[in-house]
This record gives sequence, C-alpha cells and structure tokens, in this order.
Amino acid sequence: MINEEENQYFKGRGAQFNPHNKFFRNSYVKEHDEGIDDCEESDHKTTFLFENSKSIVNKVDSPDVGMAYSLNPYQGCEHGCTYCYARNAHQYWGYSAGLDFERKIIVKKDAPALFKKFLEKKNWDASTISLSGNTDCYQPAEKKFKLTRQLLEIALEYKQPIGMITKNSLILRDTDILQEMAKLNLIMVYSSINSLNNKLRLAMEPRTATANQRLKVVEELSKAGIPMGVMVAPLVPGLSDHEIPAILKAVANAGAIKAGYTIVRLNGAIGQIFEDWLRKNFPDRFDKVWHMIQSCHGGNVNDSRFGDRMRGDGKISEMIKNNFKLHCRLNGLNQNEIILNHSLFKIPSEQMTLF
Repeated sequence: MINEEENQYFKGRGAQFNPHNKFFRNSYVKEHDEGIDDCEESDHKTTFLFENSKSIVNKVDSPDVGMAYSLNPYQGCEHGCTYCYARNAHQYWGYSAGLDFERKIIVKKDAPALFKKFLEKKNWDASTISLSGNTDCYQPAEKKFKLTRQLLEIALEYKQPIGMITKNSLILRDTDILQEMAKLNLIMVYSSINSLNNKLRLAMEPRTATANQRLKVVEELSKAGIPMGVMVAPLVPGLSDHEIPAILKAVANAGAIKAGYTIVRLNGAIGQIFEDWLRKNFPDRFDKVWHMIQSCHGGNVNDSRFGDRMRGDGKISEMIKNNFKLHCRLNGLNQNEIILNHSLFKIPSEQMTLF
C-alpha cells in the first residue's frame, strides 16, 4: 500500500527531495519552518531553461548499453522516474539529481541546427543514432517545443538511421514521419514498459503514460509498419519482476517483435532518492526489496561493472534471466535481428557536377 502524507509527499513527483550535488562544495538546508531568515521554498512547478550547446550527438563508449551514439534534445525529465540513471547527469549542469531533475528541464533549442551540422561532417558513416539515450525525447516538454519531430524530419531528409525509446504516447503524433522512415528501414522504436500495475506506475513513474497507452503505442506503430520492441526496464526485484510473463504476453499480442530488460541499479545520487521513495511508498516491503536489489549487484545497490551492471548477477538475477528468456520464446519475441539500412545516407545539398 502506498503511504502518502499530504504535508510531506510531493504528489506527481518521483523524487521527494534534492540530494546534495557532489560537485558543489557547500549546501544549505532549511532547519526551522518559522525562521524568517531561512531560504525561500523552491517553486514546485516545472521550469524550462534554454541552453546553447556546442554539440548534440554524443559518442557512447560504454560497451553494454546497446548504442553507439546518442542524441538528447532535453536534459532533465518531467516523467520523474525514481530510478532514472540520467538523474546523475543533471549534476553536471549545476542542479540536483532529485526534484531539480524533474522540475528544471534544459531545452536545447539549437538541437536541429546542431544535428544537421553533425550529419554533414566529412567522415560521418551513418551509424545508428539513438534518440533518448539519456532522457526521454517525448517527455511533456516535447509537446510544446517539438524538437524531436524536427530531428526526425532531418533524419528522414538525410536518410539517417535512428533508434528510439520512450514511455510517452506522444510518439503517436509523429507516426507519419516514422512510417516513411520505416519504409526505408531507417527506424527501430522501443517502448519502455516495466509494469502493468497502474498504482505502481503512478508512484514510481508519476508523469508517464499508462501501460495501456504504451501498449496502444506498440499496437498502432506496429500496424503502421514500424518495427517495435519493448524494454522491460528496469525490473525491480520484489516489486515488478513477477510481471515478466504478463508483460511479454501483452507486448507480443500488441505487435512487438523484440524485447529486452535490465535490473534496477542505483548508482550515485539515485541510491538516496530510490531508498527514500521505497521507504515512503512501501515501508512494509522495504527490507525485502532492498536486499533483493543488493543480491543482484554483489551485495550493493550500485554497480558499475560492464557486462554485469545491467542484468546483475547471483541467484535472483539468474532466475529473472531464465524467466525472461522462457517467455520471450513462448511469445515469439527476439526471433529475428533488426538491421537498419545505412547505405541510403546522403547530404541533401550535395549536387552532381554537370559540367
């Protein structure tokens, strides 16, 4: 049962406080509610901050994340997922990985121009670029700023292969572009579904689409000819791992052809945020869930070991792996490899010399 105290719990937010930014030497706290000289309460509303970036496409050096390049038009994410690994990156921008990550959204308005500039580099080889390699490119800010749609229009124009992952149904707005890219084998889309339990989603991923909406995304995009996969990620042992059979059956029935998973890991400030969230929402299950997470990461909740950090190790992670593989097989998932077409890439301004 979710235990919420109105005066202590921020409904609609995943994190419930701002942990100290490790890059800051000092921090301040409000010690007395009645103190007239104490710091002012921060605004609980979402604010948008506009940054001019030097580049927009980043090379991914980690060997176990399944992408070579990532493209993120937004930093911070209003979805508020308590476990999100991208929270730590918000500290580089001078903010906290907690509530700041959900309330202070950095908008890279120059992303389309920078994307074109990147694609026109002399030695670019048209490797697949992943949208949402860090934060969700279809988070609520996208409805207002439409940066992701502009990036997809550019990708189609240049015939640049794109991989995408989102947990927002706003992606259906761009079905027209995705469908044209799919005809040329330039796109692979993943939806993220780690639970079918709406009460758990509201607590753990407070501003995301419901599981039914995400299944609708899988179904509608599949019918439009767009190859669809699902990431059952991250699985939280003791909270959501028992849903593997039901999730995989549901996504296969909706038209998904691929599925993958990760086990939650709580690196950096995420450990404090998730621990606080788990104690407040599931106090009766805290010890069990916390210890199960630890058992998947060598006795810790944080794990940086390449190859093990995403799937974990130990008996519980092995059971999760075997269960996942079994139900992928039973539901006909992961039978064929999807290889996007890199041969069509061309800079639109290139003209053949006539004379």
